[in-house]
Amino acid sequence: QVQLVESGGGLVQAGASLRLSCAASGRTFSNYAMGWFRQTPGKDREFVAGISWSGGQSSYADSGKGRFTISRDNAKNTVYLQMNSLKPEDTAVYFCAAVGYKGPVGVHLQAERYDYWGQGTQVTVSS
Repeated sequence: QVQLVESGGGLVQAGASLRLSCAASGRTFSNYAMGWFRQTPGKDREFVAGISWSGGQSSYADSGKGRFTISRDNAKNTVYLQMNSLKPEDTAVYFCAAVGYKGPVGVHLQAERYDYWGQGTQVTVSS
């Protein structure tokens, strides 16, 4: 089992920045590819960004390219999502997720590929 705990969400104005953190425990963190997803009421969970087990590969949804940066610190068992130039449409509950994978694909974009999920952290961006 892997336990994931997100933090760093909050209420900010458009144009501001936030850094989300996801602390993992329970298993060897470096064995897991990680992802950030977000969800708004009535909608499916959508991919935001993902990073491979080593940090050498990353992928972003078009909505966050150029504004969001995913990173990880395997020594601290933590994955981060730096979000800059936030927009009202970024408002959502943000979840981190983990999948035990060290293969060539690197990053999985589909939520169903992930085995473990955090409880989520709310991000609200006001206009």
